[in-house]
Amino acid sequence: MAKLWFFLIILIVLTIVGAGIYLMTADIPAPTERVEKILPDDSFPN
Repeated sequence: MAKLWFFLIILIVLTIVGAGIYLMTADIPAPTERVEKILPDDSFPN
């Protein structure tokens, strides 16, 4: 049973490290769609 827990912990750590490496090296483009929203004047204090 201890070997199973050890294997699961190693698998989770490797998954987290792999995801971190992917996010650091992947060239994910920033969103380019323009967002325009009109805010009512009542939401700002004078």
